Amino acid sequence: MAERIYKFHTDPGHGWLQVSRAELERLQIEYLISCCSYESSDGKTAFLEEDCDASRFCQAKKLVGETFDTDTRHVDYDHPIRRMKRFDETALRLRKTQRV
Repeated sequence: MAERIYKFHTDPGHGWLQVSRAELERLQIEYLISCCSYESSDGKTAFLEEDCDASRFCQAKKLVGETFDTDTRHVDYDHPIRRMKRFDETALRLRKTQRV
């Protein structure tokens, strides 16, 4: 797969890697994302918090032999991502168990 570029959003206190929900599903890690991350109102885009969830994503990409780069977008105030809906891991886990 060709190298991709992902947006990495930062503010003075934290950072988030922007990835599509479809990509999390393709890598089979959507159920591993914590509620420390955020999602767009339509649920199609995840903003993975930099400490654990973004690292988990990077590891998953590496395991399947995919490389990528980031394009950092910094703001000097609380990023609007902080006001988005938290990534709903509980609902995801419930949906996964219902599929079995």
